[in-house]
Amino acid sequence: MNPIVHRTLVVQLRADGTARCPVLAHMSYDPEDPFAVTAMFTLDGRVLARWRLDREMLNESLRGPVGVGDVRLRPVRQGRWREVRMDFLGDPLPGGERHHAVVFAWAPALASFLSDTYMAVPPGREEVRMDDVLAEILATG
Repeated sequence: MNPIVHRTLVVQLRADGTARCPVLAHMSYDPEDPFAVTAMFTLDGRVLARWRLDREMLNESLRGPVGVGDVRLRPVRQGRWREVRMDFLGDPLPGGERHHAVVFAWAPALASFLSDTYMAVPPGREEVRMDDVLAEILATG
């Protein structure tokens, strides 16, 4: 059994037109859920948001834009500084728009975390226990 991979990154959060604010992104990868990465964003010990992200999508975001739904990722460069911009769309607002938060993560730190996840479970070696998936679906239905 492979251990869970954890990494805490300092990222920059910009929400609904505000300036960037540093927050912590607690990234975790559990080989028992091999296609997902959990990102929990915190500030002063409070959880701001928790997202389950596709591991391969995160990896692809280091090279180009990905995502068309509630999560959209793309690399950005400011001089020599390389980041991954993560756009998160949330619940609808009364005017029809949606909550929108943007997180900027330092690309080399994200790449290092992903490298550790690929050491735990190499690409193409992910396994999902279908009995467990079906049991979870039936339990929530």
